[in-house]
Amino acid sequence: MNEERHVLIVDDDPSILEVLDARLCAAGFVVHGAGDGPAALRILKSRQIDILVSDMKMPEMSGMELLTQARASHPRLPIIFLTAYGTIPDAVHAVQAGAVDYLTKPFDGRELVKKIQTILARSQYPQQEPDKGGFIWGKSPAMLELHGLLQKVAVSNANVLILGESGVGKECIAKLLHNFSGRQDTPYIVVDCGSTPPGILESELFGHVKGSFTHAIQDKKGLIEAAHGGTLFLDEIGNISAEMQSRLLRFLEERTIRQVGAIKEKSVECRVIAATNADLKAAVDEGKFRQDLYYRLKVVTLQIPPLRQRREDIPELARLFIANFIKENALPEIDLPEKTLQWLQTLTWPGNVRELKNALQTGIILCHNKQILPEDLQVDIDLLADTHSNEEDFSMDQSEKEAIIRALKQTKGIKKDAAELLGISRRAIQYKSKKYNLDSTNFKN
Repeated sequence: MNEERHVLIVDDDPSILEVLDARLCAAGFVVHGAGDGPAALRILKSRQIDILVSDMKMPEMSGMELLTQARASHPRLPIIFLTAYGTIPDAVHAVQAGAVDYLTKPFDGRELVKKIQTILARSQYPQQEPDKGGFIWGKSPAMLELHGLLQKVAVSNANVLILGESGVGKECIAKLLHNFSGRQDTPYIVVDCGSTPPGILESELFGHVKGSFTHAIQDKKGLIEAAHGGTLFLDEIGNISAEMQSRLLRFLEERTIRQVGAIKEKSVECRVIAATNADLKAAVDEGKFRQDLYYRLKVVTLQIPPLRQRREDIPELARLFIANFIKENALPEIDLPEKTLQWLQTLTWPGNVRELKNALQTGIILCHNKQILPEDLQVDIDLLADTHSNEEDFSMDQSEKEAIIRALKQTKGIKKDAAELLGISRRAIQYKSKKYNLDSTNFKN
């Protein structure tokens, strides 16, 4: 190594300290040992430490307590935990709290050395804050919680499983995890497991050698190998076949691949992020998805809430989408009235953020007088209204019903005038009057 890198190892078992010291010294590191958490904290105060490797379970101070106190004074210190198989949930919690990675005992010393070298190499890159990534998080509690968790997880090397309905922004979150890690200048490879036929996916992921099948006219590097040193994003992971599940599991366990038709294996180091809109836990229970692969993928889980659960974020999102579309297409400024924004917040958006974006682009194209009204958006009212199901939606229904009643009273039951007053289409008020059993003749007096 070009410069001395200092590693602090912490374990209450002297024999493990001895083994770690020998292995890490042989790899060129300067090693400092501590038998418990308090001793480790004293070393951190007196020496410059580049990375900390600690046992998870210790009698005087647990690994989590050590992480909390170490991060208070050394917020960017990378931490790897060593944990017994039975305490993996604790290690996963530690990763969510800010640890970089963990290894289960008994561990391979070579794997530990490789992890340390990779983490230290990444730590040389300047770190950015996720809130500077051009992504609109909004102000809803669910998204603020997701933002905080992403900040902690991004710097780690742990596999991440991103869950959420179609259109919520899973690929955006995956890209942010890559951009705000130390891997931002390394390959970011996206694999669409949902649209790639099973027969082609194996070759796409693992590559093949010339002559391995009929159309293999030359060697081809797989996407996993292309992600070496960077991030591999497996989108719609729930759609892969049983055979591909087995091959992917082997890669995640051994970090080696074998091209189709090849004999030798290749080592690949990359971070794996997977995403799906499917209920993988249910698929595991039904025997359609391997349980061991499921737990390998979900070291950390990020759940993205649907748009209907964070309606307060719709105005900010809407204004951003309109501004971006106008800028990209060199269009004149377009107004989004408050009544349109309020109407947007009454809908449940089964297509989530993607549907909102598409509707607003339609509105920009169809609007008159540079002002977007609800009827310009061509939203499928029937589909959206029928998706109300929870207490929040019931409350929104009540507010909407009361607003329609007030408008009908003000216009003496004339629906087209009430629709104009509310900023909705005639079709919409006809549907909603029927939905809430409102007879316009009752409001003519």
